[in-house]
Amino acid sequence: MVEKMRGLWLFHSIVLVVAHSRVTFVGDQVLRFRVISQEQLAMVKSLAELDNLKLDFWKEPVSISLPIELRVPRKHVHTVKSFLESNGITYSVMIKNLQPLVDEQHMSMLGSDLGQNGTDSFNYGDYHKLKEIFTWLKDLAAENPQLVRRIKIGRSSQGRALHVLKFSTGRNRPAIWIDSGIHGRERVAPAVAIWIAKKITTDYGIDPSITSLLNKMDIFMEIMANPDGYVYSWTTNPMWRKTMSKGPGTHCFGVDANRNFDANFGGNGSSKAPCAESYCGPHAHSEPEVKAIVNFIKNHGNFMVFITLHSYFQRLLYPYGHTHMPPENFEELATLASEAIEALTSLYGTQYTHGSIVQVIGESSGNSIDWSYDQGIKYAYAFELRDEGQYGFKLPPNQIVPTAEETWLAIKKIMEHASNVLP
Repeated sequence: MVEKMRGLWLFHSIVLVVAHSRVTFVGDQVLRFRVISQEQLAMVKSLAELDNLKLDFWKEPVSISLPIELRVPRKHVHTVKSFLESNGITYSVMIKNLQPLVDEQHMSMLGSDLGQNGTDSFNYGDYHKLKEIFTWLKDLAAENPQLVRRIKIGRSSQGRALHVLKFSTGRNRPAIWIDSGIHGRERVAPAVAIWIAKKITTDYGIDPSITSLLNKMDIFMEIMANPDGYVYSWTTNPMWRKTMSKGPGTHCFGVDANRNFDANFGGNGSSKAPCAESYCGPHAHSEPEVKAIVNFIKNHGNFMVFITLHSYFQRLLYPYGHTHMPPENFEELATLASEAIEALTSLYGTQYTHGSIVQVIGESSGNSIDWSYDQGIKYAYAFELRDEGQYGFKLPPNQIVPTAEETWLAIKKIMEHASNVLP
């Protein structure tokens, strides 16, 4: 009993020490609102330029047709609400106090590695620290040597390994790419990808669909595309989005890796201000995390599918983001997206919308979907996973597995379509 009490005391001591070193969000609120005129839109955009308010747009003000979601620090909640009210903008409070949701994810991660011994004992319903994820990647490859290989494709700006899992039963075949975790705070994305990777290994040889697919195609999964940002979101700032690179001439650090691809780089929907959340970087592919993906895909030369997992808002997006001009196979992409969503919704009734990036969320330059499509990858999709805003980036751990299960059905539909068009 004494030993148990000591262990409990030590655990809570660790929690307190870590908590004191991290950014906190006690009393921070997340507001949702719409604007009804270009004048109101411009007013809301002007808020983003007030650095002293330290506002965080979870959904950017890009159009009068789209909802805007904004995290407001506690000390500025009254100011921002008064600003909206005085300009005739009606808002609702999505999250009244962000800190409890942050704490729930944090506690999930603190206890997640207890008893981990191989991929069967891994807790797929928890969030995990990077060290545990890296151990899991190694274990999955070791447990499935005939199907899975772990490949290092580069290193992050802070020197962490960038790993890809290759699922293959042959050589030199058309391939599918799936990545997650390119934004540090979107923790449900790598959690879902981990579940999917395990699902592939358990279903191969049992599920005729995945067995047939892997007998014709390879699957490559980069589960942690931005390990530095993920770690920083765990140790210091749970709302961190960017990489951790440092540039000259600014006190700010990090680049939005999903604005760093060479697809209308630096254009609308990205920022050239180093302190901005959507900072595109000094030049295209400046980030080693992005450059590793670009080099790997180009060197392979035969990818048919590119899927990237993000959160949140329950949307399935396809090219383009930087232009209103539709891609050549727009109708096929739209039809396939609709079929994928139908499969996803069939499990738990979760409702998704779909469309091109520019149609659904507005302009977005330098994103991976536009870049991959322009490389000749015909089926390029971005999933924005659960939820619609009740929890936002702080999705509770008990929703990880349901999110993964339904997302898997949609991804399977996309992969099967690509496999079926092969000769």
